[in-house]
Amino acid sequence: MRIISGIKKSIIIKAPKNLPVRPTTDKVKESLFNIILNKFNLNEISVLDLFSGTGNVSYEFASRGCLNLLSIDNNHNCIKFINKTASKLELNIKTKKIDYKVFLKKNKKKFDIIFADPPYDFTIRQYLEITELIKENEILSDIGELIIEHSSNINLSDNFKNIDERKYGSSVLSFIKKASL
Repeated sequence: MRIISGIKKSIIIKAPKNLPVRPTTDKVKESLFNIILNKFNLNEISVLDLFSGTGNVSYEFASRGCLNLLSIDNNHNCIKFINKTASKLELNIKTKKIDYKVFLKKNKKKFDIIFADPPYDFTIRQYLEITELIKENEILSDIGELIIEHSSNINLSDNFKNIDERKYGSSVLSFIKKASL
């Protein structure tokens, strides 16, 4: 895994093999950030990386200038790895080891971007539960966008008024604006 752009461009990060993760590929990550950068100024927004795993997407946000970034994962070793890597690379990433449902129910802060990359074996019901919790608890800012990375076997487009889906092999990025939740 490598950081594609920003102040830490080209740095390669090797995650321990025992982490229960599936990092976002460089191709998907590059496309993700091309889309995001056409909509947002990263040093002016707040970002939530839900199901952060290795921290791959968080490192990219931080390297590109995001100053208000929170990475959530329920795995102690993932959070420990993100903290160690962020410290080593001097990246401003806050972390929290917590289950996503607990966090989404208790959180009072609004985010401009929520990037959710849950396990690919999530059911459509679980994906919809994430979106419902975000909507009910008003976690997305008025200009905000929820971005979900999921398997191409999952179809979210039937459940939202306006959704922009981009397919990359077996992965899909679904962009859902607050008004569409």
